Amino acid sequence: MSRVELVSRRGFLGNLFSAGALVLGAKVLPIEALAAGKADQAAWHPSVYLGLETDGTIIIVAHRSEMGTGIRSVLPMVVADELEADWKRVKVEQAIGDAKYGSQNTDGSCSIRDFYEAMREAGATARMMLERAAASEWGVPVSECKASNSEVIHAASGRRLPYGALVTKAAAQPVPKKEELKFKSPSEFKYIGKNLPMIDQDDICSGKGTFGIDVRVPGMVFASIERPPVLGGKVKSFNDQEARKVKGVLQTVRLEEFKPPHGFQALGGVAVIAENTWAAMQGRKGLKVDWELNGNATFESESYKKSLLEAARKPQKVVRNVGDVDAAMSRAAKTHEAEYYMPLLAHAPMEPPAAVAEYKDGKVTAWAATQNPQAVQDAVSAALGIDKKDVICHVTLLGGGFGRKSKPDYVVEAAMLSRKVGRPVKVVWSREDDIRFDYYHAVAAMYLKAGLDAKGRPNAWLQRSVFPTIGSTFSADAQYGQEFEMGMGWVDLPYDIPNHRAENGPAQNHVRIGWMRAVANIYHAFAIHSFIDELAALAGRDRVDYLLDVIGEPRKVEIRPEGLNYWNNNQPQDKYPVDTGRLRRVIELAAEKSGWANKKPSKGRALGIAAHRSFLTYVAAVAEVEVDSKGALRIPRIDIAVDAGTIIHPDRVKAQFEGAAVFGTSIALLGEITAKDGRIQQSNFHNYPVARINQAPYETHVHIVPSTELPAGVGEPGVPPIAPAICNAVFAATGKRIRELPLRKAKLV
Repeated sequence: MSRVELVSRRGFLGNLFSAGALVLGAKVLPIEALAAGKADQAAWHPSVYLGLETDGTIIIVAHRSEMGTGIRSVLPMVVADELEADWKRVKVEQAIGDAKYGSQNTDGSCSIRDFYEAMREAGATARMMLERAAASEWGVPVSECKASNSEVIHAASGRRLPYGALVTKAAAQPVPKKEELKFKSPSEFKYIGKNLPMIDQDDICSGKGTFGIDVRVPGMVFASIERPPVLGGKVKSFNDQEARKVKGVLQTVRLEEFKPPHGFQALGGVAVIAENTWAAMQGRKGLKVDWELNGNATFESESYKKSLLEAARKPQKVVRNVGDVDAAMSRAAKTHEAEYYMPLLAHAPMEPPAAVAEYKDGKVTAWAATQNPQAVQDAVSAALGIDKKDVICHVTLLGGGFGRKSKPDYVVEAAMLSRKVGRPVKVVWSREDDIRFDYYHAVAAMYLKAGLDAKGRPNAWLQRSVFPTIGSTFSADAQYGQEFEMGMGWVDLPYDIPNHRAENGPAQNHVRIGWMRAVANIYHAFAIHSFIDELAALAGRDRVDYLLDVIGEPRKVEIRPEGLNYWNNNQPQDKYPVDTGRLRRVIELAAEKSGWANKKPSKGRALGIAAHRSFLTYVAAVAEVEVDSKGALRIPRIDIAVDAGTIIHPDRVKAQFEGAAVFGTSIALLGEITAKDGRIQQSNFHNYPVARINQAPYETHVHIVPSTELPAGVGEPGVPPIAPAICNAVFAATGKRIRELPLRKAKLV
């Protein structure tokens, strides 16, 4: 069995109550449930995150997925701080997939943002009830009792009671209303803003942690799947004679193809079932499959690129319009235009998709490296025609995700095969599978044009983007960008330009399109921040000064009066406005820390800058590049300034932005997925490289702006400015303007 202790909420809370435990959640349990002490009542209540045992152990349920961000530690830190818990007494348990926890989709850099207040409420509620219990025990006013480090103290008498001794009485206390809660001030935080050791740190470093690929269950067999080489392809026939000769191969199984839209369905194909992964993969090599292909077999990257660029040059659907761009463009002293292109990209997490599933008695139990166990429940129940409640998904550690593992097609494959073979089945994707059958980050073509005044400042701005939308994953007819894609650095232009228009054109998908770390912000940031650098060069101005000038004075950019239904990461603009003051601050900080004023461009060496707001976080990046006489590129240093509001764990934030610098460098220098005859041409790191140590930034410095603003995202917003910052530095160093990625295809000398 898996070495991770994966417990159901029902079982977990049942054990707690049987031990005389108090259980609370961010959505507070009704007093009847607390007083009754019945496991079934507690287990059925939504959003249960916290348990206190009579021995003083504090159990916090981690309902999000751990993939290197530290979220299994960081969210519990918030609860523990408001609870005044002794961190040494805290035990974290991983939740199974259950809608009662709220969203479990560890995606979109939203875990802290969406659950910060809820976790504080859970901790503060329990703390207040413990203080009331102690006051009742001592017969003193509750105002004289104060919780501290898993004890309640009565300072006047010097009496103390540990939390464990108060659990029973605390459970009987009235549950305070939210407006009654007393939250800590930032000056009182003992864990929030501090660098505590990660819960999983020792297990991960010592090899004890259980990832998806590590799971073993009794009676398990292994599967390797030959999938259609073209999206939507079908098996006409297959010959498994040679596959069955491989020692350890047990049988072959045909998987049904998906019905459009593909969503998170299995792709179909032929699976080789074996006693171990090696046998399954070797047997698969012996398969002979005759495929029935569809219209996607005509997909060619080069011709598709041309069609996207042609569309970007023509007027398209208007998604935001301010002022009169055409009139202002006609009055301009000068105009400038450029077009940009970014290819398909693959996620390529270090651990490819992996899952174990067991179908038994009409129910499925799965163990998966997944970012979204609730999506597993939805997809598996739909594929097998069973009730969602009959799908149990245990979440393992993830060896990287970047958005790929929020799409549970690989878990569906394991569940379908388990039902067919009558045994638990483990599906492990090879690296080749991972690269060839990904949900790719969209290819994109963008056209920008600016009308400039006599000083080179833009009074008119036109931008068009054309890309296959993520919406095509869920709707076969979707060809235009979705509202959330347009809200990722496209319609929320923070520049002080009185006339600007954003447009979006249609594009047909030919491969699976999905979200990848930073999503549409990647290509939008590349185009916009490369273009603003071009305008600065045309004006003959310092690029930092020019950027600040175009952004304008500190203000809140108001979009709603224009009638635009702006996405804003599903947050109200009143709560998370587009704040140019915060954007200016990270630009100034990155410039200062990089030594921008003192490092003037020289032949072959220069700095480049880009600044972008995404996932409600403000980020500026300054990249330093060196280009030698042979055109070889080196990145000695990147400085990243970030304002993400309230920071829970500074070291985790720095780690995320250091990783983003490498991720963004891979995109800028190397990343490209191509297709010929509908088939993906890349297969492994030899032809889909990621940045190696000699290609990654030699130094990455992360500078965090101290802030008490509401927390925003940190996992993704570091990625968008990296590629344009590098490309802008290349221009400053060589005079070579980069408008198409990856940069490795450009001749720099």
